Amino acid sequence: MEYSLLKFKEPKRRTDRKILHIDMDAFYASVEIRENEKLRHLPVIIGPDPRENGGHGVVATASYVARQYGVHSAMSAEEALRKCPEGIFIRPNFERYRQISHQIHDIFKEYTSVIQPLALDEAYLDVTHNRINEKSAIKIGRQIQYEIYDKLQLTSSVGVSYNKFLAKVASDYHKPAGFTVITPDQAEIFLLDLPIEAFIGVGTKTKEKMVELEIKTGRDLLAWTQVELAATFGKFGRTLYKRVRGIDDRPVVTHHVRKSLGKEKTYIHEMKTDKEILGQLQKMSQDVYASLKKDGLHGKTVVLKYRYRNFDTYTRRKTCFEYIASDSELFLHVMNLWREFGDVTRGVRLLGVTISTLDPIYYENIPLDLHM
Repeated sequence: MEYSLLKFKEPKRRTDRKILHIDMDAFYASVEIRENEKLRHLPVIIGPDPRENGGHGVVATASYVARQYGVHSAMSAEEALRKCPEGIFIRPNFERYRQISHQIHDIFKEYTSVIQPLALDEAYLDVTHNRINEKSAIKIGRQIQYEIYDKLQLTSSVGVSYNKFLAKVASDYHKPAGFTVITPDQAEIFLLDLPIEAFIGVGTKTKEKMVELEIKTGRDLLAWTQVELAATFGKFGRTLYKRVRGIDDRPVVTHHVRKSLGKEKTYIHEMKTDKEILGQLQKMSQDVYASLKKDGLHGKTVVLKYRYRNFDTYTRRKTCFEYIASDSELFLHVMNLWREFGDVTRGVRLLGVTISTLDPIYYENIPLDLHM
């Protein structure tokens, strides 16, 4: 059946949610600049140096100074060099970026458990119901933005609105260190002058087709009926019809229950006594258990990881019948694993404590009286 013969139901707008979109500013580049202040005002390009590898590779991200030369993510490193001969190429260190991303998410978790990561550097947060009982999403967004900078010396841009689409548009609106709020009353007016490429999902080919049809802004898009958009752009046309009216009912979807949660640390100076090692393992056990409680999880499998001075690395594990009920119980299992398998005379350079076989806290073993 042709779209012109169909009658589409007019979508309704839901405005009861409070959604944040938090996007770290030039994340990888900002981390490298934080580590080396001499890079602060220089064009930093995260990617392989084409002068060293025959021109292969692509840009992961670029600092805002480098972006002024036209360098952007997904551009070939060779083209980035042509646009910015003064560019400082740094190979990405994803292990470091992941560690810092975890620290950022730890901050998010102070405020809500409803978090949808999109990448290492951005996430949606639903703060309609939150852990600090704050009614204002604006205040929560401000607090998170400040806390990220205060603890990690990294800037972020925050969008606040009543749905995911508008929160994402808002976070992109002012960068870096931007903070933009789009209320239900402001949404349709805000979207009128928005360039069509700023509507999520409009890629290069779709934009070309739209420009041919003289759809260059939200105002132009608003003039099209739902049937016309569906006939021209298929299912995405109906999505566009909703978006330009500030409608997006998609919930913030948290990822499936994680399989494990842990903490590890590499030491500059090797540890040579059981007292040192057990002290570190006790602190890690406390931190890991606190993170589990914060995430509403508990687990049954304890994993101890350790690395000696010669870089030999081992993991030892124990699965319990019951869920681990306290940080002291976790430490007891970790301590026993170390005492059974560890060798302090070999010098320890890394320790790690992990709990796996995780379940939501509401799922528990119920002891049964078998002597009824």
